[in-house]
Amino acid sequence: MIEEDCLTTIPFARTGYFSDIICDYLAQNDKIKSFYSNFSTIDGFKKQIELKRLSFQTESRSILVKSLEDQYQKIEVSSTTKSNIELLKKENTFTITTGHQLNLFTGPLYFLYKIVSTINLCKQLKREFPDDNFVPIYWMATEDHDFDEINYFNFKGQKISWNRDSKSGVGRLPTDGLENVAAIFEKALDGSKNAKYLIHLFKEAYLKHDNLTDATRYLTNELFNQYGLVIIDGDDTNLKELFKPFVEDELLNQTSFKQVSKTIEKQLKNYGIQVNPREINLFYLTDAIRERIVFEHGIYKVVDSDISWSKDDLLKEVNAFPERFSPNVIMRPLYQEIILPNLCYIGGGGELAYWLELKDYFEAVKIPFPILLLRNSALIISEKQFNKAEKLKISIDELFLDQHQLVNKKIKEISEIEIDFSKQRNSLEKQFTDLEELATKTDKSFIGAVKAQKVKQLKGLNTLEKRLLSAQKRKLKDEVDRIKELQNQLFPNQSLEERQRNFSELYLLYGDRLIPTLMATLNPLEGKFSVIQL
Repeated sequence: MIEEDCLTTIPFARTGYFSDIICDYLAQNDKIKSFYSNFSTIDGFKKQIELKRLSFQTESRSILVKSLEDQYQKIEVSSTTKSNIELLKKENTFTITTGHQLNLFTGPLYFLYKIVSTINLCKQLKREFPDDNFVPIYWMATEDHDFDEINYFNFKGQKISWNRDSKSGVGRLPTDGLENVAAIFEKALDGSKNAKYLIHLFKEAYLKHDNLTDATRYLTNELFNQYGLVIIDGDDTNLKELFKPFVEDELLNQTSFKQVSKTIEKQLKNYGIQVNPREINLFYLTDAIRERIVFEHGIYKVVDSDISWSKDDLLKEVNAFPERFSPNVIMRPLYQEIILPNLCYIGGGGELAYWLELKDYFEAVKIPFPILLLRNSALIISEKQFNKAEKLKISIDELFLDQHQLVNKKIKEISEIEIDFSKQRNSLEKQFTDLEELATKTDKSFIGAVKAQKVKQLKGLNTLEKRLLSAQKRKLKDEVDRIKELQNQLFPNQSLEERQRNFSELYLLYGDRLIPTLMATLNPLEGKFSVIQL
């Protein structure tokens, strides 16, 4: 277990890295309550369990389990994961789901935090509701086609990329060419024991599997199978069979567009739009393409192709080949909730923002809207970095300040001379208050002159304060450089490290301690940002 004094938590809103819509959601602000159903409390989960228990179709469970067993045929499965798949047959088993793109070598560090949050929530719910079972699910976004978003990872400031053409769902991509990426990555590593494990893991995943789906499943299973994680690929013919009625509804009635547009109209009063719906929120997916389906002049067409159908022909296509109809970002959440006995979706701020557009749509198609939970976020700080912060008298909270603000605040605190001109401003304000009182007893033009002079002198005082601060920053350049260096280490590119770094950087330092530490530390229901000293 991690020592308590090695963990600090901060409310998400105080970090400055989370949007208004997410901060209002976490605070359960009245102006956002109409956009979700049950909230992520134990009482909320109790209600959601009963809601899903009544609504999820028993026959769907056998299809789900059969698909998962087929998908896991090519890899070694832990007894815990195997048991969890088997549990999904039972009516008292529910899932907690997170999803992520098939980023090369997991992509940003927060991939780990998503999955740890999901596993830990299942453990918490089992303690609260011992008569029910809870299975952690990682939904692989195999049908996405935004290859440029996933074809790289960052390692010590180097962007390690896989360059190739891609037009269909990325999960179907052959892994050829990744031996070159492996060589680049191996050269960037330091030859240590942890480095040898990382390159072994990369090669086993990407050089011994034929496509990106199988490679990602292997990689994620290697990292998390001891915790019972179940990995699902939605690009599955049998699972798409369950989705057929909703695909037909979308094509004929454009229900998602109508309902999400209605929600956005309400939401625009307070927040921006995360995702705009299209009139039809489906793609046509084959090994060669993944392109939008549109309805124009009474004909259904696939964009940038010569594929088209009449209404009757299209419905025949859906019935014969349901796997060819791929939901976009608006419909994928519905697909997930149809095929899984799911209680909760765990995601990042951007993901939850688009989920909050979907409640009206879920109600229209009579599918329970899941609980939404912001994934855990964390900053890993080494003992050396922690000691540097203490020497510079920088608190954990202050590390999250804008760098300009942080430097100015610390220089004012450590400077031998006072840089704050508040006293002088107060004195000046008092003098002009007296002058303004005097001015009321004489000509009105004099009042204007007094006010103009007040503005001028206060502005001059502010300018002098800034010049004094700049002079002190030059004098204390060493301290300024050390403050910036520390913050740049912890917040690369002035961003959260979880959005910039790959897990391999931390694994190189901490090895087998990394994931168990996260498992022991991150509490998904706490609703706070974690700073972990390792």
